Amino acid sequence: MTQNPVFCALDTPRVQEAAALARSLAGAVGGIKLGLEFFAANGPAGVREVASALPVFLDLKLHDIPNTVAGAVRATLPLGIAMLTLHASGGREMLRQAAAAAAEAGSARPLLLAVTVLTSLDEDAMGELGFAAGVADTARRLAALAQDSGLDGAVCSAHEVAVLRRQCGAGFRLVVPGIRPAGAEADDQRRVMTPAEALAAGADILVIGRPITGAPAPLAAARAILAGISAR
Repeated sequence: MTQNPVFCALDTPRVQEAAALARSLAGAVGGIKLGLEFFAANGPAGVREVASALPVFLDLKLHDIPNTVAGAVRATLPLGIAMLTLHASGGREMLRQAAAAAAEAGSARPLLLAVTVLTSLDEDAMGELGFAAGVADTARRLAALAQDSGLDGAVCSAHEVAVLRRQCGAGFRLVVPGIRPAGAEADDQRRVMTPAEALAAGADILVIGRPITGAPAPLAAARAILAGISAR
C-alpha cells in the first residue's frame, strides 16, 4: 500500500481514458478506485490496464451467498488489486469465506473492506429501508462483525470514523468516500467531510472523485489536495 492516502475515484466506463488519467496522476494520488460501471464495461482486462499505472481499489461491493462471494474474491486475485469491497450485511459466513479465499494469495492478497452504510444514505433513508438503528449504530455493528470475521477494514462515512477507530483499533483500515475539499460541491453524497477533517478523525484512505476528475486540471487539483493534507 502507498503512503499517499488519496485514491481517485474514476467514474468512466472508457478504459483508455481511465488508464491515461491514472498515468497522469501518478505521484499525486496513491491509487485509483474503479467501480461497477467500469468493471461491467471492461472486466478484468480493464482493471489490469489501470493497475499497470497505479494501485487499484476495486469497489464491487460483493454480496451473495458465501460460496459465490468466495469464488468471486478468488477470481480477482490474479488482478493484483490493492483493495476489494464486500457488503458487511452479507453476514458472518460470507465474510469468513471471503477472507479465507483472499488468504490463498498470501502476502499479495488484496485488503478486504466491508461496506457498512452507503454514504448516499441518511437517517431518513435508513428508516425507509427498515433499519431500526440509525446510520452510526448500524455502521458500528457491521464494522465489528467484519473485523471479527477476518476482514481488514471497512468503508464508512467520515462521520463514523472516530467511533469506528475507537472501537476497532489502529490496525483496522478505514476507507472513507464522500470526501470533498473545502468549497467543493457535495454532489450525490449526503455525509461529507474535508480531507484534513477525515484524516484527523482517523481515516486511513480518502476516496476523492469529481473534485479531481471534474477539475480543469486534474493533476493540479490532486496536488493541491495532497498539499493541503501535508500542511495540516
